[in-house]
Amino acid sequence: MEDFEFVSPTQFVFGHGVEKQVGAKLAERGAKRVLLHFGGQSAVASGLIDRIKAALDDAGIEQVELGGVRPNPEITLVREGIALCKEHDIDWVLAVGGGSVIDSAKAIAVGAHYDGDVWDFFETKRQTDDVLPIAVVLTIPAAGSEASKNMVVSNDELGLKSGYPNNAQRPKLAFMNPELTFTLPPYQTAAGLTDMFCHLLERFFDDVGAVPVTDNLNLSLMRTVRAEAPCVLAETDNYDARANVMWAGMLCHQGLAGVGRHEDWATHGLEHELSALDPDITHGAGLAVMFPAWMEYVYSENPARFAFYGREVFGLASTGSAEDDALSAIDETRSFFASLGMPTTLCELGIEEDDIERMIPTLKENKGEPFGSFKKLTMDDAREIYRLAL
Repeated sequence: MEDFEFVSPTQFVFGHGVEKQVGAKLAERGAKRVLLHFGGQSAVASGLIDRIKAALDDAGIEQVELGGVRPNPEITLVREGIALCKEHDIDWVLAVGGGSVIDSAKAIAVGAHYDGDVWDFFETKRQTDDVLPIAVVLTIPAAGSEASKNMVVSNDELGLKSGYPNNAQRPKLAFMNPELTFTLPPYQTAAGLTDMFCHLLERFFDDVGAVPVTDNLNLSLMRTVRAEAPCVLAETDNYDARANVMWAGMLCHQGLAGVGRHEDWATHGLEHELSALDPDITHGAGLAVMFPAWMEYVYSENPARFAFYGREVFGLASTGSAEDDALSAIDETRSFFASLGMPTTLCELGIEEDDIERMIPTLKENKGEPFGSFKKLTMDDAREIYRLAL
């Protein structure tokens, strides 16, 4: 087990109707003026925003609203949110939505007390503790951003999609009501399940080897996501299945499932270039294509690890050949994503071979060279992985 630091300051309020407690819980923590940050019209049309505003009003907490967060959130709206925080002396940022809204809220919270441009933090990765506290009402279980130290934001002007990790931006409060996920479209649900599973794959495959306590937590979460996936897609209002998925999604990316490991994250880097090239590409869908391609390219570094994963997650019987068992595990992974309705090739996402060279410069800028830990990858390796995914 490698040395590690782990921080988890989030208070979770989980269950039926917990969004009604937002005002009271924030008031307990001294909130006076919040930036209420959300995405499109679904949160408004469903009445969720009105319920949250009523809870804030009852607690005497003022609100400034900023909607319009898109999937793959963009820095322009973040800058608008920062300006509102400074103008109205905001003391909490309240995100209502999924990973895109939460990541946008994190960026706003990081930049609210900064005199320069918030994109500086994405370029330099410089740490700051001067971050506004963040609360979350989760509506899309997928990214795990409701408890993680990470955020990813796009800069359309630069053609970049970049991440910024900082423990200070972990949300302080997360309100998690599985009922809020009943109306999610099947594709969005499936993309979220894929994202969760891939967060675990990034942590399970690295150059450390076995870390039993962490590995067993990781594998248990993989099995849970795989078992609950058909249920939440077939029975959209199954509370217990939705609850298991919502809680698993948080654990998949909070960090606990990777302690003592180096983790890899090459595939997320490869996928980020897809959705930077075309923001309409859903992150989970891009991962469903890229992860099996990455697996095929790197498995020979440690086929026994892949074989172990196949036995523990998919119940594959050992054939006596680690290489054959590893390839079977990769096939099962691709089939699992396909069973959710996810794409299996880049062509299905509108990405062609000519696009590969357009992605390489920003991939190198974002990830450096080499990148990854299970197998150290160069830009030539990245080109081959993209070609495998076509």
